[in-house]
Amino acid sequence: MYVRDARNRDEVWLLDSIEELELDDAAFRSRDYVIAVDEETNERAGFGRIRIHRTDDGEFCELTGLGVLPAWRGQGVGAHVVERLVETAGDQGFETVYCFTDAPSYLAQFGFGPVESDDLPAPLADRLERKRGTVMAEAVAVRVAVEGFVMPPRLREAFKNAAPIADDEPDAEEAAEDFGIDSDSATYKYDTGR
Repeated sequence: MYVRDARNRDEVWLLDSIEELELDDAAFRSRDYVIAVDEETNERAGFGRIRIHRTDDGEFCELTGLGVLPAWRGQGVGAHVVERLVETAGDQGFETVYCFTDAPSYLAQFGFGPVESDDLPAPLADRLERKRGTVMAEAVAVRVAVEGFVMPPRLREAFKNAAPIADDEPDAEEAAEDFGIDSDSATYKYDTGR
């Protein structure tokens, strides 16, 4: 597994995955995303992006659109996406990275801590309210200092051996009725009448 920058050809997959996982796609630009990819199969497993908020008071960095496909969960994929995004933010000169989430305990393992809404810069407080009103009613604000990010060793090890987890439900056999065919009255081109 590895994490790379998204490419133009990833755009449709990203939009489909964002919709499937019911994530925030505000100000979508595929070039802002990173994608976790299986090196052997080239299968995409997870993604996320940073979003920069520019104001007269400065610039602020938000992690958003974080998602891991169900078959890849619990294997460090999301952790490595978050790590790559925090590194990218640091490379762009940000000292602090914010995120709005309904799962703050997940991000806490990396060093993210809670931020009261009143303590957020104005553009981020507005963003939190919009997010609560659209895709994540229970969203809370968290932040981490870029230098304070920590990758738990168990997640680093899990990522090295990540593989999709097979769906336990067997595919149901398709019947004529699934295609709108009435099997009692339908005739077929090569029907012999037997």
